[in-house]
Amino acid sequence: MKIFYTKHFIKQYKKLTPSLKKKTKLSINKFQKNPKNKTLKAHKLSGQLSGFYSFSVDYRYRVVFEIDKKNNQIILLKVGGHQIYQ
Repeated sequence: MKIFYTKHFIKQYKKLTPSLKKKTKLSINKFQKNPKNKTLKAHKLSGQLSGFYSFSVDYRYRVVFEIDKKNNQIILLKVGGHQIYQ
């Protein structure tokens, strides 16, 4: 699947520290190679974010994404701490 980034994701990404940017890039690369990589802890979200998914960058930071099966693509929506779930 091809990965796309929303403007909102890019805006949040630019605000990350250099070390978090590096970790985020590594996590995205891992995810692209193997979405079921257990270290990413990818999972389906519930509640207001039902229909979306998340994977871990590190203990505090997450990436929220959407799967577009029709177009065979993954859209990265948000990156940040747990507050991105709100």
